[in-house]
Amino acid sequence: MARNEQLVRQHKLLQILERRRFGTSLDELRQSLVDELGLTSLHERSVRRDLEALQAAGFDIGTEDTQSGKVWKLRRTDKGIHRLNVSATELISLSMGRDLLVPLVGTQFWQGIEGFWNKVREQLPAGVWEHYERYRETLYFVGVPAKSYEKQHGILKTINRAIEEHRVLEIEYQSSGNPVSHRKLEPYGLAVYRSSIYVVAHDTTHEQDDGQERLRHWKLDRFEKATALDQWFKPDADVDLQRHLGQGVGIFSGEKTIQFVIRISSHAARWIREEPWHPMQQLQLQEDGSYLLVVSAYQSTEIIAKVLELGKEAELLSPPECRHQIQAIVESLRERYAVELPQETFTSQLP
Repeated sequence: MARNEQLVRQHKLLQILERRRFGTSLDELRQSLVDELGLTSLHERSVRRDLEALQAAGFDIGTEDTQSGKVWKLRRTDKGIHRLNVSATELISLSMGRDLLVPLVGTQFWQGIEGFWNKVREQLPAGVWEHYERYRETLYFVGVPAKSYEKQHGILKTINRAIEEHRVLEIEYQSSGNPVSHRKLEPYGLAVYRSSIYVVAHDTTHEQDDGQERLRHWKLDRFEKATALDQWFKPDADVDLQRHLGQGVGIFSGEKTIQFVIRISSHAARWIREEPWHPMQQLQLQEDGSYLLVVSAYQSTEIIAKVLELGKEAELLSPPECRHQIQAIVESLRERYAVELPQETFTSQLP
């Protein structure tokens, strides 16, 4: 059997033993492994060897004689992993989930994660730790940007203090392509989107300006400076961050969401089922086999990018102004790619 298969089987044994506090027989363990892992067959000798391997790694697994026969049991002790009251399954999940939080490196959140993780490590026997490390080799995280907020550590601490104390935040903010602007914010919380941290805050700088939505999202990467002023604000009771952030497809904010209708092929429908744009999206099958995708977002930019990504498999139908935007983009691209470039134009610039 492949090494990873054996490791997965041993981990499943731990899960079964954690669930069955009063123990279970060797045959019941074997049958549970067959059922839960979808195996065609498994000998009791293999199960026994797996249990002995876990014992050698440091897991406190033993046997007890009961009226119905001998049972195997994962004991609860006051040492090692159980001092922290963490199960083996929970610890492995924590070690894997930690990889998803790498973009928070340099923040106090990551320091808390690392502090707790180090405490857990200190309590583990070497053999148990090696088992975790081997099991982690069966799961990989890709596509997580190599990003760190270490340089913004001080700014983030100031922002958190302002959120907790309801203090007005004065910032220097440089958005893309614009000069540094000075703003006064009433911060309500933080949001992490695609490995970037955003501050959700009311902008009180120009409250009389053109009726723009005051609750906006400010990207931490663009903060040049942040100062918590000796001014306090009363939080708006109508602000529900979970509802607010959950209405749109992405991280953009706005006064209200816009409903988009997109015709997509059956192929694209399958992709969107696998990777939904939004939990509340609707897919409606049409007579010709295509689908209508109905989804909401605060700004058309997010939807237009997704539609273009699908190429000929998608067509934005509504609203009309967004359809016109796509027409302009496609025309611009047609003009750009209609020009033939000599090979030496770019090959001569390659290293």
